Amino acid sequence: MFTLASERQVPESKRWRTRAADLPLLASLACAFFLNGCVVGPKYVRPSVESPAVFKEAAPVDTAEQPAWRKAQPKDAAARGKWWEVFNDPQLNELEEKAAASNQNIAAAAANFLAARALVREARSQYFPTLSTSPSAVRSRPSPGQFGGLKAGSASAPSLQVQTFTAYTLPFDASWEPDLWGRVRNQVKANVSAAQASAADLENVRLSEQAELAVDYYELRGQDSLKEVFDSTVTAYQDAFDLNKSLYAAGLATDEAVAQAEAQLKVAQAQDTNLGILRAQYEHAIAVLMGQPPSNFSLPVQILSANPPAIPAGVPSELLERRPDVAAAERGVAQANAQIGIAKAAYFPNLQLSASGGFGNTSFTDWLTWPSRLWSVGASVTETILDTGLRRATMEQYRATYDATVANYRETVLTAFQQVEDQLAAMNILKEDIGEQDGAVSAAARSLHEANVRYKAGLDPYLNVISAQTILLNDQQTAVNFRTQEMVATVQLIKALGGGWSISQMPSPHEVGARIASSSNPKSD
Repeated sequence: MFTLASERQVPESKRWRTRAADLPLLASLACAFFLNGCVVGPKYVRPSVESPAVFKEAAPVDTAEQPAWRKAQPKDAAARGKWWEVFNDPQLNELEEKAAASNQNIAAAAANFLAARALVREARSQYFPTLSTSPSAVRSRPSPGQFGGLKAGSASAPSLQVQTFTAYTLPFDASWEPDLWGRVRNQVKANVSAAQASAADLENVRLSEQAELAVDYYELRGQDSLKEVFDSTVTAYQDAFDLNKSLYAAGLATDEAVAQAEAQLKVAQAQDTNLGILRAQYEHAIAVLMGQPPSNFSLPVQILSANPPAIPAGVPSELLERRPDVAAAERGVAQANAQIGIAKAAYFPNLQLSASGGFGNTSFTDWLTWPSRLWSVGASVTETILDTGLRRATMEQYRATYDATVANYRETVLTAFQQVEDQLAAMNILKEDIGEQDGAVSAAARSLHEANVRYKAGLDPYLNVISAQTILLNDQQTAVNFRTQEMVATVQLIKALGGGWSISQMPSPHEVGARIASSSNPKSD
């Protein structure tokens, strides 16, 4: 214990015996490499889902009248995913580009994806041995008591001398656990699936934030259109009020008519002013979606004049390839399947290979010399004999988790079908509503004209004019609301169809495991 072991010269005959003794170790290494291809656990099969042949609410799309939005093909040279450009609104295009660069929810989802990628590389590192070193220089003086209580210089130990010395060591330790039963490979598969799900989650967040911005934008433009309607109405009501005051001054109208005209004017002015509340809220929401303080952002007033583009829904089965949330749910199933294999590998023994070598001496000048070398090599096998049902319970847990992810995946697909059907129905019904409501506005305008003529002719009281004015204003409000709803439904339909995303844009297992510096984002726009 007081001198460092060093390898001495070994006779040739003993060297052969040493090499023969190493044969079991070499056999273990060969066996480890041979068995490294064995993987336990269920083979992953994508869960089946029931897809209808066509969407029930889909209507024929007339692409001759206006350009239709189409899902970009994976091999297109043009940028993919900029679905908002189909609305042909430069202001919306600018807002969406800024949101893509500065939205904080997108930034958080991107960071989560980078973390998931790092976990893939962490799992893959277990394929290889680990190497460590711990150089040391220790100054020591042993106690004479360590020699059975003998004292230096006594009759029983006349030559025993206790000296202070320094031990210099430079060891290198290597260890490796071969992946005999696929535990590491299943862990890598699980982490790859989780990283791909995180990439799909990122695209889903991106799509949701972009769609929310477009919805808020068209809701704001709807408020601008309502503002124009109320501004025109207030002007008309002001003219009617002034006319009644003139007629009253000339003795041709009653004070009651003047009061009625004034009351109607004040109500319209209050409603006109109140529109500013909702517009401000939409403007503030757009600012936050763009990653800006609402105090530093404003949008000029612009009425809603765009017509919705034609949106071909395709066939329902395409949603399995076009929706990032569906892709994320499917990757979650693959991850849960790989975790079953990890749990099953616990039933089999683990082989641990270790080796160490280096230099050690009590002399600094002779520290790193060949006679001062030291080494060791060995192998150990670990197998659990009794765990009172722990591994069985773990298997049951992961199988139940897998069943839950399958159910969640199928529910996500059903929800996707529902959302598309909802927006298709909304588009079809709103198209009819707008046509009918435009007819109602025209009829209300004619009724108001006739009421004014009869009032000025002294045939009807002013109350008839007020009634006609109220009907026209309500019909105009409803018409604007229907058009706003139609634009919002168009955005929601594009979102329900995946926004131009395709499963081909999901990063491959190689890409999610690559170094982050080479590609910090998944395939996207």
